[in-house]
Amino acid sequence: MTKSFFQALVLLVLVTDPFGNVPIFVSALQSVAPARRWRVVVRECLIAYALLLLFMFFGRHFLEALQLSEISLRIGGGVVLFLIALRMIFPQPGGIMGDVESDSEPFIVPLAIPALAGPSALATVLLFSSNNMTDMLIHVSALSSVAVVWLVVLLSAERMQSALGPRVMTAFERLMGLILTAMSVEMLLAGIRAYLKTL
Repeated sequence: MTKSFFQALVLLVLVTDPFGNVPIFVSALQSVAPARRWRVVVRECLIAYALLLLFMFFGRHFLEALQLSEISLRIGGGVVLFLIALRMIFPQPGGIMGDVESDSEPFIVPLAIPALAGPSALATVLLFSSNNMTDMLIHVSALSSVAVVWLVVLLSAERMQSALGPRVMTAFERLMGLILTAMSVEMLLAGIRAYLKTL
């Protein structure tokens, strides 16, 4: 049980990438009054958490409605995670999610979606959908723990970026990208193995 919780926790931290999202949050909150920034961060984290929780509980029904198998989702999710990981290792000019330019207070987009609850995170929690109550409790606990990590990291985003500097943040994001690459390949291979067993 502890191993499953730890694996889910690490995977969710990697796919939501709170450390990699530090520059995005700092940039998006520049036009927001300093006294209000922490409220915006908490609100966006809660929205992302609620959306991921919704997908986790109703993901299986969503798959059934679209007539998608878990195998296809696992393979597709592995591909998406691999592409995200490549962008983390080889940074693009606009970052993983593209440029964030707005003079108004951000609401849902781009901070909650897609920065935290992006396609890779949604695909991951869909994989966590289960009829087993123990598994669901483990995954909900992991997601809740990750939400706490978001809050800790993103509430201290400005201080973290100024203290560590852009080079250290980039190096850390590349390291996370390398780990995510290995996990995405493992997910892809598991999907392929499961598909071959059905032939």
